[in-house]
Amino acid sequence: MGTTIPFQADLSVLINPVAYRPKKARPAIQGVRYVFQTPKCRTAFFLFFLFLLVLFHETLWAEGSYLLEGNGIRILFEPSQESVARDLVQIYPEVREELRQTLRWDLALNPSVRLVQDTRIFRRWVESPLTVAFAVPAKRLVVMDASRMNVHPFTLRNTFKHELCHLLLHRHIESDRLPRWLDEGIAQWVSDGALDILLDQKRSVLNRIALRGRFIPLASLTRGFPRNDQAMILAYEESRSFIDYLIGISGTEGVLTLLQAMKEGDPVEDAVFKAYALSLGQLEREWQRSLKDRMSWFTFLSYYLYEILFVLAALMSVYGFIRIMIRKRRRMKEDMGE
Repeated sequence: MGTTIPFQADLSVLINPVAYRPKKARPAIQGVRYVFQTPKCRTAFFLFFLFLLVLFHETLWAEGSYLLEGNGIRILFEPSQESVARDLVQIYPEVREELRQTLRWDLALNPSVRLVQDTRIFRRWVESPLTVAFAVPAKRLVVMDASRMNVHPFTLRNTFKHELCHLLLHRHIESDRLPRWLDEGIAQWVSDGALDILLDQKRSVLNRIALRGRFIPLASLTRGFPRNDQAMILAYEESRSFIDYLIGISGTEGVLTLLQAMKEGDPVEDAVFKAYALSLGQLEREWQRSLKDRMSWFTFLSYYLYEILFVLAALMSVYGFIRIMIRKRRRMKEDMGE
């Protein structure tokens, strides 16, 4: 018989549907327990059931969700994702240690992970269809679209590490003090470039923007990122690029000094000045200048080589067609003249 696990109210929005099983039934997967709630009151139970029926009518009748606990982490998943859930439980201690060695902070909490198999359901919880995973630091929760975890350029491990980094940063820095660009930039850096969103890394938006100088100011990326897909991609790329620039001028120590100052209560502008002896605005301008210098017109043209060749081929085809039509008309006039 499955062990009764009280339903976690703080996770109720994201870990539904809840599976109910007869008392004599055994879990179909060994070592995994069904998640269900024992209602205190029959009336309350029916009201709760009707509420779920209205809000989750497409998912309520799914096979059910399983809970796997171990190594200080809880994974809620659907039966088809058991192997993924077990992989996450296995790699969690190693990923947590890697984060500790990189940022010198320990996660020091027991996170929960919700694996979602149905992309349609996952998209109800996110603002952009590009999103494949997100963290909810206030709930110690990571939610992942399991169906897209192994689609290039994603890997389960790096995406998992990226989301855990968000939990770690918000664990040590007050969320209101942590700018979104810094949050995302650090998470991408520690996870080898892993993102929350789908991104064609061969088609960098930042490279195109750098030549024109139309950057999104970091001040505009403090509370959130744009919802427009291209602007969102640019925001992610800028965040990673700026952190890479900071590491390039002073190594990882500068970034760690910045983060520690913010943990101690400094706003980001003061923390940046403490770490680099320059204002955030000065560093931002220097970073933008470095990108412009790197992005020459030759680089820009080579970046669009395929498009340029395609356009030239199309123009040559049109030119050839026009010449053929002119020749035909000449012949027709000559024939009529004879």
